[in-house]
Amino acid sequence: MARAATTADVFNAVAEPRRREILDLLMEGERPVGDIVERLELGQPQVSKHLKVLREVGLVDAREDGRMRVYRLNGRGLKPIHDWVSNYERTWSERFDALDVVLDELKDKEARDERP
Repeated sequence: MARAATTADVFNAVAEPRRREILDLLMEGERPVGDIVERLELGQPQVSKHLKVLREVGLVDAREDGRMRVYRLNGRGLKPIHDWVSNYERTWSERFDALDVVLDELKDKEARDERP
């Protein structure tokens, strides 16, 4: 069975832990490939392969700086992930709000029951 292309979308691209590590590094600011290689303790070909995937799905941008290629996070590329996670965030917020109401009611009942 053929493997799904990792460049199909941002979800597939960030499924790989090393790519998420690269994104975490780039969240701190622009970095040349050599710095990413050093920080992740990976080989340059591996890092370049991961960066290519991230670039193809629009999660990172690259610019030339002399002989170096410098990468930066493209926040707009994360929007599909943000939108998807936001649905769950709303659901959990609603559930926590409902739980807060129940807990407040229990506290009020307990306080009433303790009165002489």
